[in-house]
Amino acid sequence: MHAMVLQAPGAPLRLEPREDPVPGPGEVRVKVGACGVCRTDLHVVDGELPDIAYPIVPGHEVVGRVEALGPGVASLRIGERVGVPWLGHTCGDCPYCRSGRENLCDRPRFTGYTRDGGFATHLVADARYCFPLGEVDDDVAVAPLLCAGLIGWRSLVMAGDGKHLGIFGFGAAGHIIAQVARWQGRSVYAFTRAGDVKAQRLAKTLGAEWAGGSEEQPPVPLDAAIIYAPVGSLVPLALQAVRKGGRVVCAGIHMSDIPSFPYRMLWEERRLLSVANLTRGDGIEFFKVATQAGIRTHTSVFPLQEANEVLSKLRAGQITGAAVLQP
Repeated sequence: MHAMVLQAPGAPLRLEPREDPVPGPGEVRVKVGACGVCRTDLHVVDGELPDIAYPIVPGHEVVGRVEALGPGVASLRIGERVGVPWLGHTCGDCPYCRSGRENLCDRPRFTGYTRDGGFATHLVADARYCFPLGEVDDDVAVAPLLCAGLIGWRSLVMAGDGKHLGIFGFGAAGHIIAQVARWQGRSVYAFTRAGDVKAQRLAKTLGAEWAGGSEEQPPVPLDAAIIYAPVGSLVPLALQAVRKGGRVVCAGIHMSDIPSFPYRMLWEERRLLSVANLTRGDGIEFFKVATQAGIRTHTSVFPLQEANEVLSKLRAGQITGAAVLQP
């Protein structure tokens, strides 16, 4: 097998040959067909997340086929197409796991962060945390759903049922969740970097009522806003845009510091929330919705060995929609 390996914080990924991994008890080896590139991969590469054990292979939006079964695996079969998401393992014993909140597990493992991920030709995954995908759509189209879609779905649920929804950061997650929100009958207002005409145009083609820069005010007060961009300064802007009793959901695993803001922006029962990871239940629920809503991802495809260039483009805001690597 081959993998793009991160040896140290901020170092370029290196394409390296490795022995084919052998799945242990409860694990499967997956031959990767496609792996989406997520902003969280940037946080891993840039060393912005804690407790990274190097070397590590990033990537957690993995679509592939089961190639080998470890001892005790009966839930999957050889050749089956599966998705491997960010949440790669939970302890099952902590108070959070026992109360149905495995996304907050005290001893989790994460694909592409604390266990090797999908920027590779093969990876080993916990069979319990692989989603059977069936054969609908190709691997490239499905890959962004494994994180941008799943975390996007969890953030949309947390945003509540309000009709007027703002989306700050119209990239991989934003363009997927805009489609779900429109299918649900909501009005979508897309906020992008100032002057990002491509993202604003994509938002309008996906049914957004309005698209503009993050510093602009939408034409109506929002019932809720979701922030997908990892930019803390967007929090007060989003609070300004929501009505009394509205919600602002921060959907990233990492965000720059939130600047101080006057209490009046939060007053009148506005709520500021964060999303952490996902549960397997989120995945089961979301993939049903994705089929019903007819989601179509907008992707740019690159060969695996160009992972460094793709990460640079993502960092610079030069990816419209989602980027996907293929071995």
